[in-house]
Amino acid sequence: MSKTHILLLCGGGAAEHSISLMSADYIESCLANIPDMEVLRLELDAAGHYHTKQGQVCELTNRREVRFDEAEPSWPVDYVIPCIHGYPGETGDIQSYFNLINLPYFGCGSEPSSNCFNKVTAKMWFSALGIPNTPYLFLSEAGEVANTRCREALNEWGSLFIKAASQGSSVGCYRVDNGDDIPSVLEQAFSYSPYVVVEKTIKARELEVAVYEYQGEVIATVPGEIICANNTFYSFDEKYDAKSKAVTKVEAELSQAQIDTIRDYAIRAFKGMKLSHLSRIDFFLTDEGEILLNEINTFPGMTPISMFPKMLSNNGHDVSEWLVSNIRRQLSEPLK
Repeated sequence: MSKTHILLLCGGGAAEHSISLMSADYIESCLANIPDMEVLRLELDAAGHYHTKQGQVCELTNRREVRFDEAEPSWPVDYVIPCIHGYPGETGDIQSYFNLINLPYFGCGSEPSSNCFNKVTAKMWFSALGIPNTPYLFLSEAGEVANTRCREALNEWGSLFIKAASQGSSVGCYRVDNGDDIPSVLEQAFSYSPYVVVEKTIKARELEVAVYEYQGEVIATVPGEIICANNTFYSFDEKYDAKSKAVTKVEAELSQAQIDTIRDYAIRAFKGMKLSHLSRIDFFLTDEGEILLNEINTFPGMTPISMFPKMLSNNGHDVSEWLVSNIRRQLSEPLK
């Protein structure tokens, strides 16, 4: 039997490196018993070097093969799963290389990934698609002008979230209620990204939708919900700390009208921004009943506690079958 050689990439060396390894464990387990697929897992470090599980250094060449030392034969690559949260996976950088060498891959393309990962660009897309989102302002550099704009926004909105524009999993994201904290928080946010977005703090329920392709259709699950302790937000630690007090529900208690609106917005964003295969799209539901799109994750967490696989399973689909179906479907189509 001819086997499809699948390269599973993880790591990346950025803030979500360790979470990426956990997600890769889950994906690897989903593909472990597929007889016609052979998986090679490589970890990418911050210096751009690839390592096997045993620590052996290798490289992915433009001939679509993994090359080890001269004494060992190379490993052909038919397909890549870039299980990398944050840079360089969700930023679109690594997909650009795959495009260059005509190597098919799982997940969103380079441009959609980049558009979603940059919070400023993403919000412009949301507005262009007619999807409501939080009021915001955009900053390109720290300094007194930025401090003044934030203080004015704080006076108007009462509370702010200052976010590094190009980070995921709430990395570089800070709530500000006191104007004296603005200069130091901006300095921290700019240490993660050359651009910063400042948003009005929204008192709202946090809802998440798994949107994915299956057998040629785009499917949006019913929204799940993240319930945090009072006056907190779903930070990086709240997501992945074993002591987290956040509660997750795969089905939020909502009216049918609210569910329909959220799913409509989610599918509109997925199709309008040309996403592929998978995404987790996050919303706010305010106390006044307003639905606001918060952000899109183009390669959401795939750990045992992650919402995406939980919601997909709750929607009646087996994660392994869904993953394999998309791989086979894509490999049967001509390269674009």
